[in-house]
Amino acid sequence: MRRTARIVFLGGGVCGLAGGMMLARDGHEVTVLERDPAPVPASLDEAWATWDRDGVRQFRLAHYLAPAGRAVLEEELPEVLRDLVAAGAARMDLLALMPPNLAEAGPQAGDERFVTYTARRPVFEQVLAGAAANEPRLEVRRGTAAAGLTMRSLDGVAHVDGVRLDSGETLRGDLVVDAMGRRSQLPGWLADAGIGPLHEESEDSGFIYYGRYFRSPDGTTPRPFGPLLAPLGSFSVLTLPADNGTWAVTLVTSSGDRVLKRMRDPQLWTAVVEACPLHAHWLEGEPIGEFESMGGVLDRYRRPLADGRPLLTGIALLGDASACTNPSLGRGMSLGLLHAQALRAAVRSHLDDPLEFAEAWDAATEETLTPWYRETVEEDRDRLREIDALRNGLEPAAPSERPAVLRQALNAAAIHDPDLFRAYLDSRAVFKRLGQTFCEDGVAERTLELAGENPRLELPGPSREQLMALLG
Repeated sequence: MRRTARIVFLGGGVCGLAGGMMLARDGHEVTVLERDPAPVPASLDEAWATWDRDGVRQFRLAHYLAPAGRAVLEEELPEVLRDLVAAGAARMDLLALMPPNLAEAGPQAGDERFVTYTARRPVFEQVLAGAAANEPRLEVRRGTAAAGLTMRSLDGVAHVDGVRLDSGETLRGDLVVDAMGRRSQLPGWLADAGIGPLHEESEDSGFIYYGRYFRSPDGTTPRPFGPLLAPLGSFSVLTLPADNGTWAVTLVTSSGDRVLKRMRDPQLWTAVVEACPLHAHWLEGEPIGEFESMGGVLDRYRRPLADGRPLLTGIALLGDASACTNPSLGRGMSLGLLHAQALRAAVRSHLDDPLEFAEAWDAATEETLTPWYRETVEEDRDRLREIDALRNGLEPAAPSERPAVLRQALNAAAIHDPDLFRAYLDSRAVFKRLGQTFCEDGVAERTLELAGENPRLELPGPSREQLMALLG
């Protein structure tokens, strides 16, 4: 590895700042370009109330740092985690969701992995930005937008060697990292340069989100009486504790369900939550901030390869710029941090050879990020098929593909076996995909056996008819 490289990150969100800090600590000169002009607020209250982050659509919707993301911070950026805790992030142990009859079996070695800390996105980003400001080899330039890339030919392949800014300035770099997230402009820039096409798979995730935050008067948060993301017939309820006695409640519906779009009315939204026995108590707080909604979220996967070879060198797609999915499973930030950690390893080992780096980074992405993307999309499609059947008055068809059969079986089996419950939590914690777990000796067989003996858990909530009545 060369002693010092010049590395430019496009995007100053969680991935850009965390990845930039990791590489700066390896001795590189790192510049992070963030197009949103607003400076980092001085206080957490100001961050929540006034920070304008147009580049992050879900900035004030629910966010979740999965235990795997917490583990990356603990290993790579421990002072960020320390500052997050000091800022009031809520400690959350996913094992607290375990049914009491299973918890009686006692703890197991490694159970501490299920602990994480949660905070509102503006709070998390304010803490991260504060730490980045103290990094000596890292410069964050806010209000600075990239207009395109500068390139040259290297060994017959287009090689990115810098960034062209809106101001006309050119910023040279030995590596450019696309951390622009879901709205990455890279495909358009490559098309303008006559490079590509970039391999892309894209589809509407099919979900709409309606939610808001609450705050308690005494700093406590509501007790969960079910999974964080609870499917209730033709909609789901997502409940997440956050920092300083705050929490988020979000209803997730199918974008094809026109009637449920009435939930964008805060009064009707409240009526629906009140009708959910396991979730109504999450309304017992003071609403803070605006009522938020978001739709049109794409599942998208990009891979800069052509005929099995890198389409260009000198650039790395990071986090959501590479693969992004429905956010209700809460994997985005944690997968981005895992991807940034993998970037640090790839830069350490391969940056001196651009083609070797491009191939190594593609392999790391296909190992770290892509399998989670595939599994999330499959799970989302299963859920949408179920919702579509229910809203049309039909019984959902039993899945036929083995991965879907096993996922559905786990919903019935996990609450009857402590090891299977931990396997379920490992997937929600972003430690191990269900596809990996079901390949382990005896796990699939045990799951199917218990599912055959026990009905699928049905959480209480309004029927479709009751839901229609609530929504008028």
